[in-house]
Amino acid sequence: MRIGFNPEKDKVKKTEDFFHQVIIPVYIPNLEGYFTDSFQILKYSLESLIKTSHNKTYISIVNNGSCKIVVDYLQNMFNENKIQEVIHLTNIGYINAILKGIVGHKFDLVTAADADVLFLNNWQEETYKVFKVFPKAGAVCPTPSSKSFNDKTFNILFENFFSKKMQFSKVKNPKALEAFAVSINNPNFYKDTHLKKYLTISSNSLKAVVGAGHFVVTYRGDILREIKEKHTKYVMGGDSDDILDKPVIDQGFWRLATEDNYTYHMGNVKEPWMEEVFQSLTISNKNSEFVFDFQSYKSYKTLLWIKNVLFRKIISRKPVRRWFLKYKGLSQEEANVY
Repeated sequence: MRIGFNPEKDKVKKTEDFFHQVIIPVYIPNLEGYFTDSFQILKYSLESLIKTSHNKTYISIVNNGSCKIVVDYLQNMFNENKIQEVIHLTNIGYINAILKGIVGHKFDLVTAADADVLFLNNWQEETYKVFKVFPKAGAVCPTPSSKSFNDKTFNILFENFFSKKMQFSKVKNPKALEAFAVSINNPNFYKDTHLKKYLTISSNSLKAVVGAGHFVVTYRGDILREIKEKHTKYVMGGDSDDILDKPVIDQGFWRLATEDNYTYHMGNVKEPWMEEVFQSLTISNKNSEFVFDFQSYKSYKTLLWIKNVLFRKIISRKPVRRWFLKYKGLSQEEANVY
């Protein structure tokens, strides 16, 4: 039996005041071994996000089975209105946690980020510029990588094959690339040539780097609403990243990155530079005047197959790949090792 009228009925959701959602899954089951410094790393990540984000940012934290000290910290952040949503789960996996954060919301932009990302000033503004200047941008990473140019980017390479707007350019912030390599415990991840040049595309005096990493990516919200797969069997890795990446490609959009670096990957070990960078951050002015008028594109299966399957097979052959790299601005020596 029901008596009376539910006071929540017909109310408009408060989330209508926001247009950019940031989703961060958090898995810190204990504070030992691999996770010894993870709690402090998490604090740097969330507090840098709050410090550098405008007031129309909706922060969703998905607690993916963390220990009590982390749960209490997240709940306190929510109680103090520093974050807008905290979802408590058992460990269902990284991508599944992101999908949980997406469901029930409708935002123009959705950022999926690891819990060890240090956000820098202007990361949102610079990301927005890429979306504004490149209407076909579907996913934008605020940390460029010279090795991402051939990872789910064959549609970009195909469409701009003969365009002078797509050329190798001088890396704007090589130290940031080196920092990323160190953060994944692989200081030799980039060769010298990777630290000097990356493939960029230009429009209206703005350059974007071709390709996007995965540890922090901002997606057009309408693209993620078209996700057909709602679950992956993998906790991490496998083909789980494809759940977020594939809709971008299938709808004919591009994966790009900002020319300069606006986020750091910290890893799981606290280092002195993290505190220094965090203290140097300035509080956002908390206002955003960006208005998005996203265009939609009709994607044809045959054309998508030509770009992302047939063209990929052709350009992945070593002689063709080297010729392409030279054609786009590398020397023969650089092309041989790139």
